[in-house]
Amino acid sequence: MKKIQGDLLKLALSGEFDVIVHGCNCQCTMGAGIAKSIKSLFPEAYEADCQTKKGDREKLGTISQASVNRGGIKLTMVNAYTQFHWLGTGVKADYNAIRSAMRAVKNSYQGQRIGYPLIGAGLAGGDWSIIEEIINEELSGEDHTVVEYRP
Repeated sequence: MKKIQGDLLKLALSGEFDVIVHGCNCQCTMGAGIAKSIKSLFPEAYEADCQTKKGDREKLGTISQASVNRGGIKLTMVNAYTQFHWLGTGVKADYNAIRSAMRAVKNSYQGQRIGYPLIGAGLAGGDWSIIEEIINEELSGEDHTVVEYRP
């Protein structure tokens, strides 16, 4: 895992990545955190999310995706279903779902440059040291970079 600081979405739009992965809940909202920014900048990703069944626990650990093209930059936006909901306090990140979603990312996007935020460790309240280990295991051998947000 490469680690950098910056704005994941700006880096993606400048051609640094082929695939952007972010954690989603299973409620088809994308109303907070980086998901809200993705919904605004890449409505195709939100549309892909809305094509899934709202509130379906079976989505945990799966992904949906959308292809986008911005000024000649082609990206795949991946919605990784890593938490069921956003309500309440405590940890909402599901570590098994993160593992399954990252396995799906590797299976679908092998050999591509993959970028992602601190999936599950922000609003979802997960422990980044656990999540980092999961991602490293599941994306082993891939070109993948975590981008810690810095404006």
